[in-house]
Order: sequence, then structure tokens, then C-alpha cells
Amino acid sequence: MAADPNKIVLTGENPFIRLSTTGGEPFGTNASFWRIVTCPMGPGHVLYLKSELTENRWKIYSDNIAMARWLQQTVQGMLNPETADTSIPVDDAEFAKSGDPRYFWTESAITNDGAVSLTWYDIGEPMLIHTNPNEGGRKYGVCTLLIPSGGARLTIDGVQAAGKPVAIEREGRPFSTCCLAFSESWTEAK
Repeated sequence: MAADPNKIVLTGENPFIRLSTTGGEPFGTNASFWRIVTCPMGPGHVLYLKSELTENRWKIYSDNIAMARWLQQTVQGMLNPETADTSIPVDDAEFAKSGDPRYFWTESAITNDGAVSLTWYDIGEPMLIHTNPNEGGRKYGVCTLLIPSGGARLTIDGVQAAGKPVAIEREGRPFSTCCLAFSESWTEAK
């Protein structure tokens, strides 16, 4: 066994939902949820969300604004440059989770805009991904357990976002644009 030589910048979870009404890009709903166990700005939750339910504008909900802003300037901003804009307000929210990831998983946020619910179901076969910093043009590396879901929905106060997950292939295996990402650690070169 060998220890990863890189600096760990965060550990947590990052399930995401990307729904399409056209069968591909652009995605009508794009949601990136984070449950951070440890990072330089402490633990917490944050949801980056853009959908017709948010008038196609990015909304950010968090219980740790410092952590949400740090993610914008690091990993989340790298993954989706649109979310790196720190002029987007961060609204307070309370978070909860439920389910069994073998069958379905729900993340919930109580926000000033209403109750936001993200649910993954029709769960697929897990895949362990490990990349190093600076591979594939990305500053950060990651080791994560990705679990694709053939079904997903996002609602705000019971109103469901349009679209559905898109079946794709990753590493020659069936995959999806909606995925649970657990046991996720991001690294940067020392």
C-alpha cells in the first residue's frame, strides 16, 4: 500500500443532479450538493442550484458561508466556472438527509425560497474513481465513490424541475448525469 503524496484539501460528499429536457446538454437543472466533513473553512453543507425553478439563475444555500465561498474559489469553481462568481448571494439553509443509497437517497434543504428536495433513485453500480492533481487539465485530484442513478428529481416546495437524467457511459460502463458521490476526498499537489 502507498499513501497518496498529495495535500488533502477537503473530504466529504458531492452528489449532483443534471436534468435535461433534450436528452443532453444544455442541462435545464444543474445542482451540486456538498456535505463537507473537513476543509480549511470547517464542516457544513452547501447547495449550488440553477434551474427553471430558480428563474435560470444560480442560487447558493449553505449553513457555512465561509466554506461555501471557499468551495467557489477552489473545487466547485473548477468543476463549474459559473459557480465561481462570489457575487452570487449565499442564503442560509438547514439540511437533512434520508434514505438508503442502495435504493434511493434524498438531500433536503429548508431555505428562504422554500423546501428544496433532491432525490436519486434507480441506483446503479458504484464506481471508484481516482485522479491526481493536474491530470486532465484539472488543478485538483479526487478519490470518490460514484454511484449513478437512472432516476432523479429536484423539487422546490413540491414543484418538480423539468427534465430527467441522461444515460451516459463512463470508463466503458453505464453511467448517468445524476450521481451520488460519497467518500470524496479532493487533493492538490504539495
